[in-house]
Amino acid sequence: MTTTPVSQQSLKPTSDPIAVTRRPRPGLRVGLRPLTVLGAWPRRLAAGARAALPLAAAVLLWYLLTANNVVLWLRFDKVPGPVEVFHTLKGQLASGSYYQDLLASLRRILLGFGLAAVSGVAIGMAIGRSRVVQALVRPLIEVARPIPAIALVPLAILIFPTGEQGIVFITFFAAFFPVVVSTIHAMKTLPKVWEEAARTMGARRLSVLAHVVLPGAMPGIFSGLSVSVGVAWICVISAEMISGQFGIGYYTWQSYGLLDYSGVIVGMLSIGILGWGTAWLVERLGSRINRWLPRNAR
Repeated sequence: MTTTPVSQQSLKPTSDPIAVTRRPRPGLRVGLRPLTVLGAWPRRLAAGARAALPLAAAVLLWYLLTANNVVLWLRFDKVPGPVEVFHTLKGQLASGSYYQDLLASLRRILLGFGLAAVSGVAIGMAIGRSRVVQALVRPLIEVARPIPAIALVPLAILIFPTGEQGIVFITFFAAFFPVVVSTIHAMKTLPKVWEEAARTMGARRLSVLAHVVLPGAMPGIFSGLSVSVGVAWICVISAEMISGQFGIGYYTWQSYGLLDYSGVIVGMLSIGILGWGTAWLVERLGSRINRWLPRNAR
């Protein structure tokens, strides 16, 4: 069997300018980015329309029930309608006290939820990684976890010198347990092969903890953070209604005391929008941190 020798000239890189220009160049991909960005706008508009459609349907149903004074199993003859609530909201937006109440509630949420997130993740990782810490700390967490945060309002009034510190503590107490429990479960469900592979390649304990354990547990941790921020809003509003002197919860309760039912609905809607916004921020942060997941990679 004879073989044809390979020409040495064919092994050399070609110097033909036409052949060079025919090669796919990475720079051509840059030109597709504007088309990709423009193509994303219809999807975003469609997603916004899908989110606004149920809200518009709820407002329409609200208007029909209140405008016709419907009295069935529920009574809507004394409930203010959307137009009346809109005028009340318009008046509140023109006043400075409404913004002070919003900022006060946001500040309490950021402090309480932030402290709960940091301490909950740290303590949860310690319990999940150490049997000694689990034996010492886990019983305390399980005893305190069923206690409603609102039940601590009288104790917070006695312990803390100001009501502001007490409300932040109640918010922290409510938001702490979803974070720590989700972190503990994330530590337990983390595949052992990841850590063993990192140690086999010579990674030290701190390196494994920072680059393997913590990133791998982040999906479970952010599940707890999403739940925690909603619980934090529930408890901060309840604490403001009981012992607060300002805040959106205090405004809502004060409006009820003054028989301003339009103001009550304005406060409820404000709470819902703020809670939705903070939950969206937590989810966006989680999606950016967990970009390595297959679902986020697609």
